[in-house]
Amino acid sequence: MTVSLIGIAVLLVLVFARVPIGFAMALVGTVGFASMRGWDATGAMVGTTVFDTGLSYTLSVVPLFILMGNVLAQSGIAHGLFAGADRIFGRMKGGLALATVLSCGGFSAVSGSSLATAATMSQVALPPMRRFGYSDSLAAGSIAAGGTLGILIPPSIILIIYGLITESDIGDLFIAGLLPGALGIVLYMVAVMVTVRLRPGTAPDVTDPRPMTRRDVTGVLGTLALFAFIMGGIYGGFFTPIEAGGMGAAFAIVLALVIRGLTRRGARTAVIGTIRSTAMIFAIIIGAEIFSTFVNFAGLPDALVGFIYDLDISAWAVIAVMVLIYLVMGCVFESLSMILLTVPVFYPVVAQLDFGSGVLGDPDAVLIWFAIVVVVVTEISLITPPVGMNVFVMRSVIPDIELMTVFRGVLPFWIADIVRLILLVTIPWFSLGLL
Repeated sequence: MTVSLIGIAVLLVLVFARVPIGFAMALVGTVGFASMRGWDATGAMVGTTVFDTGLSYTLSVVPLFILMGNVLAQSGIAHGLFAGADRIFGRMKGGLALATVLSCGGFSAVSGSSLATAATMSQVALPPMRRFGYSDSLAAGSIAAGGTLGILIPPSIILIIYGLITESDIGDLFIAGLLPGALGIVLYMVAVMVTVRLRPGTAPDVTDPRPMTRRDVTGVLGTLALFAFIMGGIYGGFFTPIEAGGMGAAFAIVLALVIRGLTRRGARTAVIGTIRSTAMIFAIIIGAEIFSTFVNFAGLPDALVGFIYDLDISAWAVIAVMVLIYLVMGCVFESLSMILLTVPVFYPVVAQLDFGSGVLGDPDAVLIWFAIVVVVVTEISLITPPVGMNVFVMRSVIPDIELMTVFRGVLPFWIADIVRLILLVTIPWFSLGLL
C-alpha cells in the first residue's frame, strides 16, 4: 500500500512537470515493480506488456475506428451534418449553437472520438457562428462541449478500451451508452437555450440557414446509414464489435468516394492523423498496463477493498467517493489516462459492492452501469480546467480565441454534464433500460 501511494505521488509530480502521461506511467510502473521484484523480472514484464499490447487483435479496432472518423472528417461529411442541423434550428435564437451540438452528436456517433469531433467541428461550425454575430464564448463552448459526446455515443473508442480492460461485453456497453448520449445532447441544447435567454447578446435573434446541397443530403443520409450499418451489424450477429472497426472504416471510405469528397491530400491527412493518434493511444495504454501491473502487485486494489470495508459505508457512498475522485483527477488528467489508471483499481471494488435488490441487484448490471458513470465523469474532464483536452484541441485549430473565453463558454455545458451525471448515478435505468 505504501509503495503504491508513493508511486502515485511520483506519477502526479511527473504529470505536473509536463512529462507525457504514457511515459510517466511506464517509468513509475517500471521502477516501482523493480523495487519489489528486481530488474530481471521487470524487464520480462515490460517486454511482455509491450509485445502483447502491440500485437493485440482486440486493440486493432482502435486505429480502424480512428481511420473511419478521420476519413469522414476529411471528406466533408461533417459539413453536411451541420447544414442539416442548421435547417432544423437555424431560425431559432441560438439556432447555430443548437445545430452545432446536434451535429457534434451525429458526427461523434460515427467517429468514436471526442478530439476528432472537436477539431472537425471547430473548422465547420465556428466560421458561420462568427459571421452571424455569435459571441466567441458561446460558439467555442458549444463546440468544445459538443465534442465530448464522442467519448460515449457508440461506437465509442473509450467504451471499447474499457470493455477490453474489464472483459465486459462491448455490445452491451454500446447499448448502455445510447440513452446517456442522447440525454447529453438534450441537456446541452437546454444549456444553449438558457444561455441565450440569460445573456441575449451572445447570439443574434435569427439566422437564415443556408440551403442544403445534394452533397450535404448525401452526407447526412450516409452518416445515418453508417451508424445503422455498424450497430445493426453488431446486434444482428453479422460481425463482432472488433470486426465492426474494419467494416466501418471500409464503409466510410466507400461513402467518401461516392460523394467525391475525399481528395488525395485528404486521404493522406486521414492516414497520417490515424497513425499519430494510434501511436499516442498505444503509448498511453502500454504505460497504463505497466503501471497497473505495479499497483496490482503492490496490493493496492485489495488494500482499497479492505479500507472501504473497514469504513463500513454504503455502496452508494463508495460510488460518490469515486465520482469525486474522478472529478478532481479531471483537472489534471485526460479521459483515456484516467480510465486506464483507475479502472483496474476501482473495478474490483465495485464488483464486490452490494446495492441490494432492484435494477442494481444483478452484479453484471452494476458493472455496466458503473462503466457508463465512469465514461461520463471522465467526459467532463475534457472541458474541465486546467487541462480540458477538447479546449486545447479547439484552440490549436482556432488559435485566436483566448483560453479563458473558451472555459467561460463551456461553463453552462459543464453544469449540464453535472446534472446528467447526477441523473445517471441516481437513476440507473438511463444506462440499463435498453439492455
